[in-house]
Amino acid sequence: MPDPLHATLWRDHEDIARECLALPFVVGLGNGSLKASVFRRYVEQDAFFLRAFFSAYALAAVKIEPVDLVRRLHKLMGGVLEELELHRKYATELDIDLDEVQPNPTTSVYTDFLLRTAWTGSTSEIIAAMTPCMRLYAWLGQQLASPGHTPGPYRDWVETYASDEFAGLATNLEHLLDELAQDTPQIRFNYKYALRCELDFFEVQLLDRS
Repeated sequence: MPDPLHATLWRDHEDIARECLALPFVVGLGNGSLKASVFRRYVEQDAFFLRAFFSAYALAAVKIEPVDLVRRLHKLMGGVLEELELHRKYATELDIDLDEVQPNPTTSVYTDFLLRTAWTGSTSEIIAAMTPCMRLYAWLGQQLASPGHTPGPYRDWVETYASDEFAGLATNLEHLLDELAQDTPQIRFNYKYALRCELDFFEVQLLDRS
């Protein structure tokens, strides 16, 4: 019996996820060595991204008819709101006005791709562009929280994405992908492009001096 689509796509592109894990930014999140100023920029940019991610869920829900699928998307949207609550907590601690954040060019590339897909693509194409983010964050959280992990200043971040609750959201989205999508060039492009955007998003945090 062949693997489900989500497993095939993850396996075929896991090398990108491993590149993300090895980035100094991600390593610094895990061991606590990341400079506070860099984490502050990341929180700003990620909060901007999450708003676009929420909008993509909403647009996917508009395009789908079965009420059960709409309910499942609604639950996933709730997960994004919980992530934004974590970012608001950090924003208070770091004196960030999340309503005044301007995206850097790398963030804009990612959000423009996501929203363009959400407006013009099919529901399956939207889900294919969103699934990698959820699975990658769950996987990174689990890797960083592995035995031997030393809690640091970014413990809440690591534990949020390593949690069973977040893994469950990622799995739910993958199940939607399996149900709605076929293994087509466009689905593969959206999945891989989103993962590459994630890699660029993490990598640029140490380069951005704004």
